[in-house]
Amino acid sequence: MPLSPRLSNAAANAAVNAITDLLGNGYLLIYDGAQPATTDTAITSQVLLAELRFASPAFGAASGGAATANAITGESSANATGTATWFRALKSDGTTAVFDGSVGVSSSNINLSSTSITAGDSVEISSFTYTQSKT
Repeated sequence: MPLSPRLSNAAANAAVNAITDLLGNGYLLIYDGAQPATTDTAITSQVLLAELRFASPAFGAASGGAATANAITGESSANATGTATWFRALKSDGTTAVFDGSVGVSSSNINLSSTSITAGDSVEISSFTYTQSKT
């Protein structure tokens, strides 16, 4: 029989809150290139395009296995020019990775109006939701 754990809403909310609590005053870094295989995999040739900052607290309380980020401080002057493809969320120490995700214009973890980022331009994220699968 295959393993098929399923979380209750209470368990999914607890997991979401535990993860998002780590991001208070943390960083959301947007990169080009291939997303590493895991969040523990070091960044190599990927170029940092923009560095945004989570609020403290970073997210509201989870409901239904999801939490919405509080206002994210945008990047007023992008670091480099490239095509945004993925992001890494870091704790406030700026080095401890919490999770990675995809960046696109639709059906991604973070959707931007355009994935083309030009050095010196501003980069804003109007909303971001972290979700824990219950299945």
